[in-house]
Amino acid sequence: MAELIVQQSFPEPRPTTNPYLVMLRDGIRTVPGVEVRTFSWRGVLTRRFDVFHVHWPEILVSGHSPVKKLVRQGLTLLLLGKLAVTRTPIVRTVHNLDVPDGISRREKWLLRLIDRRTTLRIRLNPLTPMPPQAAFETIVHGHYRGWYAPHPRSPRVAGRLAYVGLVRRYKGVDALVTAFHAAFGGPEGAEPVSLTVGGKPSSAELVEQLRSLAAGDGRIALHFSFLSDAELVEAVTRAEIVVLPYREMHNSGGALSALSLGRPVLVPDNEVNRMLAAEVGEPWVLRYDGELTPAALESALAQVRTLSADAGPDLSRREWDDAGRAHVAAYRRAIALLR
Repeated sequence: MAELIVQQSFPEPRPTTNPYLVMLRDGIRTVPGVEVRTFSWRGVLTRRFDVFHVHWPEILVSGHSPVKKLVRQGLTLLLLGKLAVTRTPIVRTVHNLDVPDGISRREKWLLRLIDRRTTLRIRLNPLTPMPPQAAFETIVHGHYRGWYAPHPRSPRVAGRLAYVGLVRRYKGVDALVTAFHAAFGGPEGAEPVSLTVGGKPSSAELVEQLRSLAAGDGRIALHFSFLSDAELVEAVTRAEIVVLPYREMHNSGGALSALSLGRPVLVPDNEVNRMLAAEVGEPWVLRYDGELTPAALESALAQVRTLSADAGPDLSRREWDDAGRAHVAAYRRAIALLR
């Protein structure tokens, strides 16, 4: 019998599940005496467990229809009641700094309730602010090297820049397309350069805007669909550099994906990204200040060409076995704090 039963807030993984969750589950399972369960409403309401680990709590209280949303919200209240009666701690990983936009007052109230019931928080970098007097641990996001290992790498294409990931307004893909369109001397420039954008878009309006911005520039290829792991590996490894021009950037799995595949990234200059550069190697995390400009793209492409072909970023602090052990220690601390 397991010494510690950990109930996660995500269901059994599917092909579209965030790899972070799958790798975390597998990393925790390497610790002897620990059982990790994935989420089902029947399971969390009827079975015993020692700790409940929630990642994006808004998923618990949302639904694709008003009826489904209402049912989930009622089940969430039942779950919180059970956790209170059994004195089972909630551990929450703080992936995002803010409450999601566009949610109802009832959802916000339930999220505040979950927040008040949280015993311990896990942050992914030491700059994530924590509430006063809150118990927390810092456990960095692990790398993706093992995750992408089954997929073949593609040869690097000279002059290729890439963006991969969900295409949302706050991720600044419009700024990237605009800056690239004006960079490198225009479409008839002497250097063969190209930009590929791949990922599932958040809206038809954003797709139309990006297609309009790229119109007439044959160097820009837009692929608006969910990328499989094999497609992501191909898109990243064909590039000389991956550009992530997020307007808000605090925790980025996209940057770690590119670094895990041996490609440098160009990201906004902020304290989080400066810390990442100091950790993995300055040449691997290039930064720009303010708005993304054509000059920033041209400078970044020139800089990455100074890296040797066999070089790689230092991801030694981001092993999943280490993360698994650190999470188990955090769970045990949460249990001790509550009981």
